[in-house]
Amino acid sequence: MACKEGRRIRGGSPMDAVFPFITPSKVGAANSFFASIDISKCEDFIRDKRAEGMTGLGMMHLFMASYVRVVSQLPGINRYIRGQRLYARNNIQICMAIKKQLRLNAPESVIKLFFSPHDTLTTVYHSLCKELEENKKEGDQNGMDTVARILIAFPRIILKLVVFLFKALDYFGLLPRFLTNVSPFHGSMFISNLGSLGMPPVSHHLYDFGNLPVFITMGAKRTEYVLGNNGELEKRRVIDCTFVCDDRICDGHYYASAFKLFRKLLENPEQLFTPPQTVVEDIR
Repeated sequence: MACKEGRRIRGGSPMDAVFPFITPSKVGAANSFFASIDISKCEDFIRDKRAEGMTGLGMMHLFMASYVRVVSQLPGINRYIRGQRLYARNNIQICMAIKKQLRLNAPESVIKLFFSPHDTLTTVYHSLCKELEENKKEGDQNGMDTVARILIAFPRIILKLVVFLFKALDYFGLLPRFLTNVSPFHGSMFISNLGSLGMPPVSHHLYDFGNLPVFITMGAKRTEYVLGNNGELEKRRVIDCTFVCDDRICDGHYYASAFKLFRKLLENPEQLFTPPQTVVEDIR
């Protein structure tokens, strides 16, 4: 049966087809790495664009827009495993946890944004600002909040059975579309900004439920001094981040190419304002 979120990839290597059976769990297939990215140009860029009217523009917008652009050129990082088979996702879905208020016991929610490979920073900026504004209101502001509230009303044994049923349906690609559209466990990437709390990034685990293949965590911005080509110390601004990736959707060379492009875009953010000249389609 055709998967509602994407199409099955049949033209990969034999190992691509066997690997999900050898390593059926995302936890066992997760690779993580740490990186520091130079954001000196990003900070100047953000300052200029805020002065031009893009109030609230920040690193989160640039990270999301860069990821969308990377998927447009290297769509392999937008694949996922379902039922131990490899699929290419139809669109780009980014999940993000937010606090309704910056207080210790304030409720947390998860927002989900949908993008196309043709989208630019302008699209990402307006979409994220709109979602943040809506979801900081009191009460359930999105479908995931509503579904979670319904689920916790069940007795524990019934809830376990419901979750078991969800997992079985998900394995065969039969989970209703309205659930996968709101689920934070289904998507292209989950991003978390611990820098807003003044914290370093963590290596966040991937969820065994669902098909989310990548988790990015941003840490706090910091200043560092590096030895320049002229032998003198140079000051630069950096942001630390961690990437946790499902090793089964593409190989290490592909991930490395995607990260290099991601870094290059963040170091030259003005490119994100124009749509990509071409959009690459994943293999069949």
